[in-house]
Amino acid sequence: MRNLIGNKWRDAENGKTVDVLNPASKKLIDTVPDSTLEDVDFAVQTAIEGQKEWAKVSIAERGRILLKFAELVKDDDENLAQLLSQETGKPIKEARAEIANVQISVPAFVEQAKHLYGNVIPAGSEFGQEKTVQLTERQPIGVVAAIIPFNFPVDLFGQKVPPALMMGNSIIVKPSTSNPLTLTKLVYLLRKAGVPSGAVGIIHGSGKVVGQALAKHKGVHLVSLTGSTAAGIETMKTCSENLSHVMLELGGNDAFIVLEDADIDLAVEEVMWGRMYNTGQVCCASKRFLIHNSVKAEFIKKLTARLKKIKQGDPQEEDTEMGCLINEKAAKTVEQQVNATVEAGAKLVLGGERTGAFYTPTILTNCKKDMDVMKDMEIFGPVVSIMGFDTVEEAIEVANQSSFGLCGNVFTRDMKVAARVAQELECGGVVINGASFYRSFEMPFGGWKHSGIGNEGVMTTLQEMSRIKTVVLKNIF
Repeated sequence: MRNLIGNKWRDAENGKTVDVLNPASKKLIDTVPDSTLEDVDFAVQTAIEGQKEWAKVSIAERGRILLKFAELVKDDDENLAQLLSQETGKPIKEARAEIANVQISVPAFVEQAKHLYGNVIPAGSEFGQEKTVQLTERQPIGVVAAIIPFNFPVDLFGQKVPPALMMGNSIIVKPSTSNPLTLTKLVYLLRKAGVPSGAVGIIHGSGKVVGQALAKHKGVHLVSLTGSTAAGIETMKTCSENLSHVMLELGGNDAFIVLEDADIDLAVEEVMWGRMYNTGQVCCASKRFLIHNSVKAEFIKKLTARLKKIKQGDPQEEDTEMGCLINEKAAKTVEQQVNATVEAGAKLVLGGERTGAFYTPTILTNCKKDMDVMKDMEIFGPVVSIMGFDTVEEAIEVANQSSFGLCGNVFTRDMKVAARVAQELECGGVVINGASFYRSFEMPFGGWKHSGIGNEGVMTTLQEMSRIKTVVLKNIF
């Protein structure tokens, strides 16, 4: 597959390519361009011109085109899901669910944009302004660069691309080199639906070259990045040179708190969803499991039994519940982190086995508050690291000691206690009686501390991807 720049699908200027492999089988699926700085500059210049024309298109017409895009995705949903599963290593059922989410994200952003009204500050709202009316309106921010990671490429495409286009921006998609193929197909379908030349493009290549070149380019007005905290900090530094806007959704090390009165069976089932989904490669997955000592043994026993039932295998098989990580390097990183935690004093209860890119569901117990895994070591894989506690205050203290603050959760039947924990956790979202892996398209999603800046979601992204202008009608009376 190729870059889309303007109205043409192009190779990299230097002709170099990157192999895209199936992480489960290690077989070659396709190649994409290994783009250069010259390619990035060409893409941005084209997007600048394309944005000027796209901004002239009415909001209603932009919405019609995007809804047509959603129809095209639905018509080809099985082929897209198969491709997503092959290049990502996620089970086919998870891939189908992710493709289906396009039917949620696109209509939601289209409708919200149609109803994102301005405000009127009437004459006389303050002394001296008796003959002045002030009107506010939203205008495009310009060229948006969407830097999308490997773990949920289609979902994050849905969080970034439709709102950018609905607000009259042009957008350049920069996917992960590990699994860029499905997003390339989606950009093709956007063009087929009627998004004009230059308003949408896709450019492939490494994050350090292409991603940072987009962030550095004076013609890019907003960088929306989902990725690691290190990548976010580097991107923010680069964007600061031009005072470019940033939206950063970064790492997380969410705390999963189970109090003594919790429904243990419910908590165990939420681990299956909130930690094992996508083989644990989820930024807002629960990663630090703080279990009250009075129920810790029961929790571990039931969780061990439940995890042993997971069918891990070929992502293409219909009954597979867990696939592999994005590549063998990622699996080796998880392996190293688990081994380091055991060396620090944790006990391996289940799993801890790697075969290529596959890593088995794993339970670590006897974790202590001063261990890296209970602070800032984010294990991006199917690992449950368990620490016991005796008081709510202790659990909150450990939860808040991380430099991350994406999401959190608490299990309890006492809603007064739940409300207290929710208020005191230092993070962007809290789930009561559910895992922290919760993200609807409607909600504002974003982290505190080193987990990010800005919020994505139907409630907030349109504002983040536009600029407010005030028109003053002076001496109107």
